[in-house]
Amino acid sequence: MVRILRAREGAGPTTLTQYAGSRLIVLVVLVVMLCLVGCRREPPLYLHTDEPIEVELPIIAVTLDTYWDYADLYDGQYDWTKEWYYGWDETDEQIFGHIGYEEPSIFQLRRYYTGDEQYGAHQTSLSAVVYGNLYEAKYNWGFWDILVWNDIQTSDGVQSLRFDESALEHVMASTGTTMATASFASTNSYYQPEELFAAYEYGIEVDEDMTDFIFDSDRNVWVKTLNMVLEPITYIYLVQVILHNNSGKITGVDGNANLSGMAHEVRVNDGLSGSNSVNVFYNTRLKRHCDMEGEDVDIVGGRLLTFGMCNLNANRVAQRSEDGTPARVEDGKSHLMDVTMQFVNGQDSTFVFDVTEQVQTRYKGGVLTIELDVKEIPMPMGRPDSGFDASVEDMEDGGTHEIPL
Repeated sequence: MVRILRAREGAGPTTLTQYAGSRLIVLVVLVVMLCLVGCRREPPLYLHTDEPIEVELPIIAVTLDTYWDYADLYDGQYDWTKEWYYGWDETDEQIFGHIGYEEPSIFQLRRYYTGDEQYGAHQTSLSAVVYGNLYEAKYNWGFWDILVWNDIQTSDGVQSLRFDESALEHVMASTGTTMATASFASTNSYYQPEELFAAYEYGIEVDEDMTDFIFDSDRNVWVKTLNMVLEPITYIYLVQVILHNNSGKITGVDGNANLSGMAHEVRVNDGLSGSNSVNVFYNTRLKRHCDMEGEDVDIVGGRLLTFGMCNLNANRVAQRSEDGTPARVEDGKSHLMDVTMQFVNGQDSTFVFDVTEQVQTRYKGGVLTIELDVKEIPMPMGRPDSGFDASVEDMEDGGTHEIPL
């Protein structure tokens, strides 16, 4: 049986915020039912007579407030909602889904037997789909690795995530290409993945001497407790392009946008993203009359999920670098964002923004902000898609930046 330890706010070093954002300490309890004959244990058991083990799977409870723990960037408590002016209404919920992570109830589970060698090569892979959080199976004596990830459930039954289990040692997750092409690249964009969480425990020993097992007399079972951490390995970005002084000049968006330089795949076992970078396609919406600290602004907003930056497990990045400065992951890639906006005269223009510094600072997701003073943007004339190129650097100062035409 698995027990979940939910840290109390202010309870010391095990609070959710202090323990690597939203990670929950999950106690996975393997319950081994023993068949005893007198005082002698049964001999080693094999697959047809091996020991039943009951596993209760971890429960996910992840909130953006705890996961986006970038407090060190601001020398104090970080509150992402104070820089997120777009908001989230019922229409956003219908178009983009829930703003944060949602807790799944169906899991994929893989068990790998390594025989007598702890941390050895996987000899077999046993698969199961688990409904709820209770799973019971039988195990050989020896060593086992256990991998768990959430089963993907979508409203239309179509999913973007693809899982490659051709190699016994690991599972790879990726997405396929869309028909869209980013304005800053000739290659096709890729679908964004669904929310993906994973936990992996390896070198689990189930031996005849019941080493590290505790006998539960009330249930008449032996119990072994493991520490597992179920973590998100897809990262949410909330994107907003704030339009100052719009006054109806920009009337809409085509709803299509891209973010470049993001990983194409992730290794489910350890959350390490791949080295190949792609453009990730997502949708946007223009929302009028948003309040930005007392100013009436229009905002182009959207939400996207990615595998994060390349060659990185964002959950393992320390908040501060070795020199004591706030962490920033420099991946050597440019992160560009494009948004096509429609003007009152019927023309449209595609704007390209450089958000590299923001992505590298918000390495496990967060708010990406661009601010434009629309009165400084000439009305596009001639053919549609005149291709303004707006290169905007770090926007934390909240200033208005010129757009080179």
